[in-house]
Amino acid sequence: MRLLLSIFLCLLICNNLLNAQETTRPKVGVVLSGGGAKGFAHIGVLKVLEQEGVKVDYIGGTSMGAIIGSLYASGYTAHQLDSIFRTVDIDALMQDYIPRTSKSFYEKRNDEIYALQLPFEDFRIGTPVALSKGMYNYNLLSRLLGHVRRTLEFKDLPIPFVCIGTDVVTGEQVILQKGNLPQSVLASGAFPSLYSPVEIDGKLLIDGGVVNNYPIDEVKAMGADIIIGVDVQDGLKTQEEIKGATDVLMQIANYGMYRGMDEKIAKTDIYIRPDITNYSVVTFDKGNEIIQKGIDAAMLQIDKIKELSTNYTKKALPISHVFDTISLKRIEVNKLQSYTKDYIMGKLSQPEDGCVAFSDLEAGINNLNATQNFAHINYRFLQYKDTDDEVLMFQLVESPYTRFLKFGLHYDELYKSSVLLNLTQKKLLFKNDVASFDLIIGDNVRYHFNYFIDNGIRWSLGMQSRLVNIKQNIRSTTHNLLPSTNQQYERYHIRFTDWTNRIYIQNYHKNLFSITLGLEHKFHLVDETNNYTEKAWIDNSHYLIPYFNFVLDTYDNKYFPTRGAKFNAEMRHYILSTDYNNNFSPFTQIVADVGFTKTFFKRLSIETSGSVGITIGSEPSSNHHFFHGGYGFETIHNIRPFYGYEAMSASADSYIKALLRLDYRFYKKHHFNISANFAQMGASMFETTDWLRAPDFTGYAMGYGIQTVIGPIEIKQSYSTEVDKSFTWFSVGFWF
Repeated sequence: MRLLLSIFLCLLICNNLLNAQETTRPKVGVVLSGGGAKGFAHIGVLKVLEQEGVKVDYIGGTSMGAIIGSLYASGYTAHQLDSIFRTVDIDALMQDYIPRTSKSFYEKRNDEIYALQLPFEDFRIGTPVALSKGMYNYNLLSRLLGHVRRTLEFKDLPIPFVCIGTDVVTGEQVILQKGNLPQSVLASGAFPSLYSPVEIDGKLLIDGGVVNNYPIDEVKAMGADIIIGVDVQDGLKTQEEIKGATDVLMQIANYGMYRGMDEKIAKTDIYIRPDITNYSVVTFDKGNEIIQKGIDAAMLQIDKIKELSTNYTKKALPISHVFDTISLKRIEVNKLQSYTKDYIMGKLSQPEDGCVAFSDLEAGINNLNATQNFAHINYRFLQYKDTDDEVLMFQLVESPYTRFLKFGLHYDELYKSSVLLNLTQKKLLFKNDVASFDLIIGDNVRYHFNYFIDNGIRWSLGMQSRLVNIKQNIRSTTHNLLPSTNQQYERYHIRFTDWTNRIYIQNYHKNLFSITLGLEHKFHLVDETNNYTEKAWIDNSHYLIPYFNFVLDTYDNKYFPTRGAKFNAEMRHYILSTDYNNNFSPFTQIVADVGFTKTFFKRLSIETSGSVGITIGSEPSSNHHFFHGGYGFETIHNIRPFYGYEAMSASADSYIKALLRLDYRFYKKHHFNISANFAQMGASMFETTDWLRAPDFTGYAMGYGIQTVIGPIEIKQSYSTEVDKSFTWFSVGFWF
């Protein structure tokens, strides 16, 4: 008993001594300046502090310093931060990247045919507020800070924290110490013109570095006795260093950031300034080098740092704290003028009551962001009563822009030169609706009108109207639609007009697949200019066609996919016709395309795809055949690409086709690819087993392509043994 009592007294005395030491030791505050990518140096400095056993009692930062500081304050170690930022998608960080799979089929098309989009209100062209809303950053911070989502006072974090924003209206400093932590950090780093302002408590906030890029006074006010400051600012340039307009603009921006820094440096007990002169605010790809610069700079102050050591060991945040699942009770959305809750829930594609993976929720928020209908998308989690369930609260601000002008340009073998002018109007007649009109001028004048009412989780409604004109010289071969009795011409000059109007209903799931039911009116005007007038070829008829369509599309890129799958199947039943050729009987056509793409060795992508077209019933007029040949154009009606043949030079009422493509991305957005396609075509060929024999149609191609702001620019050299001739194809710009 005496021994146990002695041990207890010793432990009590040691505990009191430790508490007394903790109470009397100077409190250490860390100040992290803004500086974009140069802020990675903060991680290096924090690594040294941890290595030397320095306990950080308070931390404050601005912009990138706020991002690093908030994560460190929430419990992450410097080594964990290093690992986190190694996995961050740098392009997404800068450009508000939205995965293609998060976009609706309308939005996919929008991003894949227009090279330029501008707001257009009151007959004036506007400009976007910023390049990015920062949703990738917001989602990333919400996930990483999910374990402290219920901490509304930043002083109650494992390390008390503060960050700085700037009121864009008054230009005054806003101290952020409570509320939604990810939102506050996002506001502190909302660099003007790069990221949109963030609204908090009725104030529109931008990057705090505009007024206070080194918040030393705010950290001192929290109770810090000793200040360790890490400064990664550019500083003011000398007269000799200002050599151009960019330098002048950066100098002006740095006035506010660097004002009063001499006084702040004097207040800093351990001032650490990493040598980051060879890096810029956007060199995120040099993160490892910049972190090492932070370590090197901290080691220059190692003697002073060692004096603050208490042999403290910061424990790594357990992996169990990662915010990967949410027990969701309900979703609440603020009242909106132009969009219904069904529309929002349709984009989120999440149950209101159940366990939800954060990755699925993030995908739903990306879906919402992809609509471009909201200037701001803010969300937070609140505890539901006294349970472990969460209420997801959305605060959405509708975009002030509802009208847009869009532009595109294109060249290919089929349509030749084309310039695209588009007018898009959202909220034209009803909530959730969008109307879009494309006028395509050039060698073949066309238009495309689309009106869609997106009802989210309910069936949506739409209508389309499209006019296509094609003038083409078709080589006379045994593989095309020209009757064998009239082969005296080497080529036939045709004019083809397709006018299609559709009304339909559509439902979709998570923007991955859609089901469409509709009724189509089609008018075909076809003639041939070599005075050949057999009615089996020419047409001047209207058709009425009910149709069904199913689309699955998870490709990450339409033009140069690296992963994903696609499946597109459509059945059309021609039931009525004005019958210009006096030979019409109802018939059905089924078309299906399937494809898979996978990447190996990071840069080598392999795509395998197949396509089938089947005609059931009476033999249709020749202009309803499936035409193959050429490359680089948007598929319309039954006109499809095929390597080795000129556009529209091979045709039949049924076909089956396979394609293999190997694409190697040898430098950034530059691609080298080789392709091979094989097909069997014939009249009613699926009524027998003849289609199982070796393919009669083969073609091969080798090409180079580059992704640009106007779309892909490609050159391909193709060859077919049947034609015994090679073709060189150029394609410029998005396909439309």
